[in-house]
Amino acid sequence: MSAITSNDIRGVLIQVAGARLLLPNATIAEVLSFADPEPVDDAPDWLLGRIRWRGWQLPLIAFARLSGIAEEKGGLGSKVIILKALGGNAKAPFFALLTQGFPRLVTVSRDALAARDSDVPLPAGVRARVLLNDDEALLPDLEQIELLIGQALSAAA
Repeated sequence: MSAITSNDIRGVLIQVAGARLLLPNATIAEVLSFADPEPVDDAPDWLLGRIRWRGWQLPLIAFARLSGIAEEKGGLGSKVIILKALGGNAKAPFFALLTQGFPRLVTVSRDALAARDSDVPLPAGVRARVLLNDDEALLPDLEQIELLIGQALSAAA
């Protein structure tokens, strides 16, 4: 295994229904076992509800549904990843993402990461399609996702 250089970052590959997401390791606060969330009335189908975590009520989203990639719901073996929100909203510093199993730690080097050019438009909540070594992955657009969560919660309130 090669040594990590200053240009490398620690990342995580996260399996969701129909795709893998690549995120910086620093965005993950915790990984939990799935438990049914409290429903949010009139929310879009990708907003599964709210979960309790360390005194917070966090929105739980199904990324595959949000992006239109696949139908996704929690169950046995599902995990929930608590992500640090990037938008700077002190009232919503975290949100939760449904996953299929544990995230896999990876070292992301410039040599190993390549953008995948495609004529197909990017799904909602996706910043880019990439190849990490030979693994296809999506880079989620966390800021767009946070905006969509905020809009959905405002509309449902």
